[in-house]
Amino acid sequence: MSGSDFDPTIFVFAALAAFVVWKLWSVLGVRVDREGPASDRASPARRLGPAPAAQSPAFAPAPASAPLAADRWKGLAESGSAGWRGLDQIAAADRGFSAPAFVDGAKKAYEMIVEAFAKGDRDTLRNLLSTEVFDSFSGEISAREQRGDAADAHVVSIDSATVEDAKVELRKAQITLRFVVKLQSIRRDSAGAVIEGDPERPLEIVDLWTFARDVAARDPNWKLVATETVH
Repeated sequence: MSGSDFDPTIFVFAALAAFVVWKLWSVLGVRVDREGPASDRASPARRLGPAPAAQSPAFAPAPASAPLAADRWKGLAESGSAGWRGLDQIAAADRGFSAPAFVDGAKKAYEMIVEAFAKGDRDTLRNLLSTEVFDSFSGEISAREQRGDAADAHVVSIDSATVEDAKVELRKAQITLRFVVKLQSIRRDSAGAVIEGDPERPLEIVDLWTFARDVAARDPNWKLVATETVH
């Protein structure tokens, strides 16, 4: 999520409508190479409904014989942290990975997922979430619909998004981002009365969202596999 040219023609989703293809391309990032190549804790955000509330990217690292720049992940992860070391692992496993593009795409995905969950937009969620996370989110939407509640959410700002953890295990790359966000979120009952949230005061929250992809797969897209609200 630096220094590589992006090739949007690699984003081919034959089964999706053109609008969804464009949305996913803008969120999930691209591979820059032309060769195709944790357990989930899924719970939608409390601020959007009855439960708590997560793509994407590519960097062509220097050849293996060349040393990586000392400041390669500056501004994205803390030097020497598990996130910093994990980004090294992912860059080594996937030459098309870009950490800056990943973080930028993840921010867009965050907004899309939060707002789609509030609207009950399962089609958007299905393309951005792992099966387990989608089932959890969809279950919460169904419960909300049965009660007759309605939700509205808008991401006012993403104040920071930093790599908390990253790793590669059995070809599966995972990146956990710490989002510090201001969110305007309201929940109303069937009569339209506000039962949660403040229309005049955004919430300030911290979320840990984990995205994953198979680094050996041709599909360059990351999906949300776990969410956790810190406060």
